[in-house]
Amino acid sequence: MIIVGSGLAALTVAYHLSELDHVMIFTKKRCTDSNSWRAQGGVAAALAESDDWRAHFRDTMVAGCFHNDERMVERLVREGPRRLQEWINAGMAFDRDERGRFCFGLEGGHSHRRILHAGGDQTGKALVSFLLERLEGRVWMEEGEQVIDLLVEEGRCVGVKTKREDGSVSIWPASAVVLATGGCAGLYTFTSNAPTATGDGIAMAYRAGAAVADMEFIQFHPTMLVAGGKAVGLVSEAVRGEGAVLEAEDGRPLMDGVHPLRDLAPRDIVARAIAAELDRGGRVYLNISRVSHFRRRFPTIAALCEAYGVDLEAGRLPVAPGAHFLMGGVVVNEWGQTTVPGLYAVGEAACTGVHGANRLASNSLLEAIVFGFRAACAIRRQAAWPETVHRADSSSPRRLIVPRLPERALIREQLSTFVGIVRNGDRLRKAVDWLEQFSLPDWLDGDLERLSAEEIETGYMLLVGWLVASSALGRTESRGGHYRSDFPRECPKWRGRRLVRTKEEWARLGAGR
Repeated sequence: MIIVGSGLAALTVAYHLSELDHVMIFTKKRCTDSNSWRAQGGVAAALAESDDWRAHFRDTMVAGCFHNDERMVERLVREGPRRLQEWINAGMAFDRDERGRFCFGLEGGHSHRRILHAGGDQTGKALVSFLLERLEGRVWMEEGEQVIDLLVEEGRCVGVKTKREDGSVSIWPASAVVLATGGCAGLYTFTSNAPTATGDGIAMAYRAGAAVADMEFIQFHPTMLVAGGKAVGLVSEAVRGEGAVLEAEDGRPLMDGVHPLRDLAPRDIVARAIAAELDRGGRVYLNISRVSHFRRRFPTIAALCEAYGVDLEAGRLPVAPGAHFLMGGVVVNEWGQTTVPGLYAVGEAACTGVHGANRLASNSLLEAIVFGFRAACAIRRQAAWPETVHRADSSSPRRLIVPRLPERALIREQLSTFVGIVRNGDRLRKAVDWLEQFSLPDWLDGDLERLSAEEIETGYMLLVGWLVASSALGRTESRGGHYRSDFPRECPKWRGRRLVRTKEEWARLGAGR
């Protein structure tokens, strides 16, 4: 079986299947080039005696603006502590105090201290390292080999097609394929994500006929460190959990009167407040003077500040929002199964429904652990599928793609300008029209083999950008990470209603033009 990606969700699936023969992991760059490796925040779980899963459930639903799938949220918060305890028993070391008790942190939207960290602000790196050590020699990992397409025969996913850096193409049959390719925040200019987060797994699934949903819900993290007019890295929400305060340039507390939780309000609310101040020509700072032992508690952030000449002693870090997380993705059930048999999706590439319209802080790593385990369980149960794939992955010849592609920087500029934190119908229509000029139907059915890996990735960026923009245009309300100034309130008729997309919609679009 094949896993595409090398973040926490991918490695969790591999960890629980590692005793099987022929588990293969493909990653287009290095195995540590993932958002999981970068994750400064922790893992949220109701492990403290004063906490319980019901409180975590409520916090998750409130943050998600009740757009969440309640059944999936309950699985997340009830099973999460059990999965984490298993890893702790296996040697995963989370931060503890001098008496050996877990140091539970507090982050935005949480009613209890329930965030586990490792190495202060290096939780993602610690989790990924924990799994990589246990997978060494037990699975085959191919770095620098990009999966460019899924192989589908008789409606079932039966393998993948890859392209190496030298341009050679290979076909790999598989009894199951797991997409763990992350999200698409790399479509924006200011982003916390790794450069590899371009949404190609979602594009491949959509191209293969799988349903995707909730693509309009992009979370913008409120606090990206700004240096030289650019976002250079993330400043974890845990910093605000330890007492840091957002301030305007004149020292005015930014979140006073905005939300009862002030600086620990849900991320969509904080990000919009910062964006509004920046739009007025002001600057926003994170005052860290109240955070004790900052360098020791947040070594990664301290090193980032020093690398870009930001003076920690001044106690004020310049910040701005940046694209951070996709709440939508490839539609899956509770076992990670997509609408295409043989194809699974986990992590940020999947739309499990647990995050609703806005993800609660530190629920993403938990989602990877819980639903990665569940997908592995389903793969164990599935009947073996003949691992034979014909050389051609379609019953009819595919047309050649003659790429007419914009620069990637221009794609990011268009998405940031027209499909950013604050949206409206006119801007969204401009984005959709701009994206549709690049022959998007070719990227649904065309032959990719003769294109370079970079051209394919850029084409997929256009396709996923179109899914985000057109979904945002279709949702005529504001909810969570999707805010429209022309529809500034939540609409009851949209509550729990998902915009589910499949490539069959292109036949309808074509007929209407």
